[in-house]
Amino acid sequence: MISFIGGRLVSLLLTTLVASVIVFLLMQVLPGDPAVLMLGMNADADAIAALHRQLGLDQPIWIRYLHWIGGFVVGDFGMSLTYSVPIRELLGPRILVTLPLALLSMAISVAVAIAIGVYAAANRGKAGDTVVMGIAQVGVAIPNFWLALLFILLFALKLAWFPASGFAGWEGGIWNGLHSLILPALALGLPLAAILGRVTRSAVIETLGEDFIRTARAKGLSRSGALWKHAVPNALIPVVTIIGLQFSFLLAGTIIIENVFNLPGIGRLVFQAIAQRDLVTVQTLVTLLAASVITINFLVDLVYGYLDPRLSRGGH
Repeated sequence: MISFIGGRLVSLLLTTLVASVIVFLLMQVLPGDPAVLMLGMNADADAIAALHRQLGLDQPIWIRYLHWIGGFVVGDFGMSLTYSVPIRELLGPRILVTLPLALLSMAISVAVAIAIGVYAAANRGKAGDTVVMGIAQVGVAIPNFWLALLFILLFALKLAWFPASGFAGWEGGIWNGLHSLILPALALGLPLAAILGRVTRSAVIETLGEDFIRTARAKGLSRSGALWKHAVPNALIPVVTIIGLQFSFLLAGTIIIENVFNLPGIGRLVFQAIAQRDLVTVQTLVTLLAASVITINFLVDLVYGYLDPRLSRGGH
């Protein structure tokens, strides 16, 4: 197990390093001079040269990368060109919006996916299976931003159950903040639930056909008992893998959803930084998002190794 974790940890570090290099290089080849963008097109050449030195843009690209990644590792992400404050100060309050939104969306998607997937598998070929999987197919096809607009029209403007935009904050209590995140989380999590539900159905159906399920039934275990005690736990292995793979799409979806609902999270900050050509902030935020996805996949690998001990014993 130790060698399994060690191998996955080395893979985590190497993948994050490669991702940081790719993001850094992509930011360097984008058109536009950050100093000119900050000072304006009519800025004096001496002022631009001085700002180049201040930002380190006059140094070789490999030195700039080492300086940036060294600061990144210790939490010094540099200064935002737009806001003229440390990027770390911009991240603090926004993480308190994006992280709960992502966790709530994932919790909704997993809960809904297991419920509909197991129900469809238990009623394979029946009307309930057809209806549930038909709805799931529609959910896969619906873009999350369009679903978000529908939710705003129905639940915010017509029924007035939830706010249409903005974030109330956590100062007034947990429910005060969660109330602002429920609609965005549903819009973000339900399309993912449709995908996971179909995977869950297939995995449960495949598991129900295994010999150990027939043995359990032959020993007198009820159909529902065999389903929940044996089939569902064993079917969760491929589902956990898909959850890790889909997490990157969930994080990308926060950029769109946070802008639709005007939430002051990291996704909205990424959008604003791109619009304002704040390349230093974009570079840092994209690398942080990539590192988050890589870390989640690392954790999924550990869970996968726990659910299937053959992997951890084999070390691969």
